[in-house]
Amino acid sequence: MIGIFDSGVGGLTVVKEIKKLLPDVPIVYFGDTARLPYGNKSRETIQKYSAEIVDFLKSKGCRTIVVACNTASALAADYIREKYPDLKIYDVVSTGAEAVAETTKSKKVGVIGTTATINSSVYKKKITELDSNIEVFTKACPLFVHLVEENWTRRPETRKIARTYLRDLKLKKIDTLLLGCTHYPLLEKIISGVMGRRTKVIASGEKLAEELKKNLDKRPARIATRSVAGGDEYFVSDLTEHFERLAEKILGKKAKIEKIML
Repeated sequence: MIGIFDSGVGGLTVVKEIKKLLPDVPIVYFGDTARLPYGNKSRETIQKYSAEIVDFLKSKGCRTIVVACNTASALAADYIREKYPDLKIYDVVSTGAEAVAETTKSKKVGVIGTTATINSSVYKKKITELDSNIEVFTKACPLFVHLVEENWTRRPETRKIARTYLRDLKLKKIDTLLLGCTHYPLLEKIISGVMGRRTKVIASGEKLAEELKKNLDKRPARIATRSVAGGDEYFVSDLTEHFERLAEKILGKKAKIEKIML
């Protein structure tokens, strides 16, 4: 069973990619909607939240955990790996960095994310560790999370905000742009339209799903633990009709979502 968590609805974009490749493996998803956004919180707070969520996912029988939140990946992934050595922890930052390094031809790439993710410099560090010749240009785009949460994914106002955020990256003539937040794939059409055809826009969810499948295929015992019903479970710390609508839009189906307090 795979446990997946995010600060809100964005992590469901990762769930969608994982279910494409591993449709029969049950997942438990937790969206910390009562405490979002994570992007403007301290490292200590994000580590505390992440540990609480991992404890919950572990109690549900999950032995593989996906940190489907870039801010939590940047600030808490190593912390929870050390705290839970018995679990296999995947995070979207590591896989996103690998995808960028494999894709760029010009060695000039951009990364956008929340303020906390960008300020951590984690993407720049991981990408240059993979290839020291790559120039990494970053930009914090904090409003994007709120625009997705409000379902403003096709509004002209959102396009104007994207143009403002991405102007400097366009001037750098990057050939690859990483969406360093799992909310951002819901704005991919707008972002790609602003950046133009010469820039490849990458979301880390697809790469992470491929890595997860490859590793689970090698270690089938890790997918043997299942819920009694054998199905997927979705939990949030605050449930609204708005979240349910967005979840259905992302997953392409209506999911039963339960509110719990950690």
